[in-house]
Amino acid sequence: MKNDTIMVTGATGMLGREVLERVRRTGRPVRALTRRTALPDDAGVDWCTGDLTTGAGLDEALAGVGTVIHCASDIRHFKNDLPGLRHLLEAAERAGVEHVVNISIVGVDRIPYPYYKVKLEGEQLLAGSGIGWTNLRATQFPGLLDLAFGALSKLPVVLVPSGTDCQPADAGEVADRLVELALGAPAGRVPDFAGPTVYPAARLAEDWLHAAGKRRAVLPVRIPGKIGAAWRAGHLTAPGRAIGRRTWEEYLAEHVAR
Repeated sequence: MKNDTIMVTGATGMLGREVLERVRRTGRPVRALTRRTALPDDAGVDWCTGDLTTGAGLDEALAGVGTVIHCASDIRHFKNDLPGLRHLLEAAERAGVEHVVNISIVGVDRIPYPYYKVKLEGEQLLAGSGIGWTNLRATQFPGLLDLAFGALSKLPVVLVPSGTDCQPADAGEVADRLVELALGAPAGRVPDFAGPTVYPAARLAEDWLHAAGKRRAVLPVRIPGKIGAAWRAGHLTAPGRAIGRRTWEEYLAEHVAR
């Protein structure tokens, strides 16, 4: 009998939590990977301890798993992402995993930002793994923009890149898509997932400040070099893939508004 267990990596992160909840709703057996040794008491989820960075515990965690939804990433220590993915894929091959679904970012192939370069290398590593794979690129999560503006607003002036557009995509809707893909056959690179509306970065900052009740000036700054040029060229957005429904304004009203 084909094993139908789905494992979620990064299951405690912003996207991983959303994915885990949606996998649970499918009625399929669900496993969640965490580095923590004290495992949650979570009915319906088989939590396992494993470290992607070292590979420790991955063979045990992947035993009997048919599909992996890979959400684990650490932008603060992103150099660990590639070794982590390599360890995951090696263990997945040993375990007979048939499908790895990966989340990536719109623009990773056009914006020479260091973290994006790592994400692109991860896509290439996945494609060459010999395991069935699906790769979805999404635009910016409102929750990450929220964190960024929260940090930037500690200064008297909020600096944003000039001439740069973003297209926030709800993490829950992206999670819906990832689970849909996980329930299907490996599909390679699938069409991007973008939020419903394109906004100038300055507009996003102004909206956030208004919702948060903070009085700050927003100052657009021209970012030099290839990264700035790629941002101004619109490579953070995918207007032709504006399939998300939940808006930035709805996120602000629910999570930020005072």
